Amino acid sequence: MPSLASPVLQFDESQLEHINQRLATMQPAQILDWAHVTFDGLFQETAFGPSGNVISDMLNTQGISVPVIFLDTLHHFDETLDLARRSQQRYGFKLHVYKPDGCADRAAFVAKHGDELWKHNDTVYDYSVKVEPARRAYSELRARAVLTGRRKSQKGDRATMQVVEIEKGTGLIKINPLANWSFQQVWTYLRAHEVPYNVLLDQGYKSVGDYHSTRPVKEGEDERAGRWAGSEKTECGLHKDYFAMRAAFLASQKKQNSSIAVSAA
Repeated sequence: MPSLASPVLQFDESQLEHINQRLATMQPAQILDWAHVTFDGLFQETAFGPSGNVISDMLNTQGISVPVIFLDTLHHFDETLDLARRSQQRYGFKLHVYKPDGCADRAAFVAKHGDELWKHNDTVYDYSVKVEPARRAYSELRARAVLTGRRKSQKGDRATMQVVEIEKGTGLIKINPLANWSFQQVWTYLRAHEVPYNVLLDQGYKSVGDYHSTRPVKEGEDERAGRWAGSEKTECGLHKDYFAMRAAFLASQKKQNSSIAVSAA
């Protein structure tokens, strides 16, 4: 299998395809072991959803120490923040928490961006709470590759994802060890291994994001149906094209600044 461990990424699409063909036959624990021995600068990026919790437990079981990046949007459920603390205590990983630039808490975010920004400008909100903090984390921590909990069974843009993906433009490597697992497999693992999980799952939630855009899932609905219900949105921007997100953010900011200038004239 071609190595991905060189300082500069030097393999083509055919080699990436070969790597994914090999990894597709492996169990998640084997994929995690492969990632650990292959990459320097390996991190787990998680919002402590069910899949992320499974990965944390698998890493711990295998004696693999991987630091964790948690993007605190300042709009998480209290239950999510509590789970982050419980998970860190259980597994002892080094936890790197990144918040929106210049905002220590929700009040500071509102003071900077206004109230309910997600309603007024979803693009600026996603960029401010997820995309920019993530990019800052990758840069400051020198992250080369990140483990994510994304799965094909979550559908939407994730339905066709591979175990290993390379972010266009940035070269960041995203490894999805549970890509081929179902929600039921995740849930069974959580219960069988007594893995800490978000208590909101016991209240009908399956995918938990920010409090203002997450609801319990109804019987028969897809796993992520409770996220951004009533809209066509399926991703927060973290797994979208970074440069497209940044361009959209800058264009929105420019438009807003122009409107303010006209109003002040």
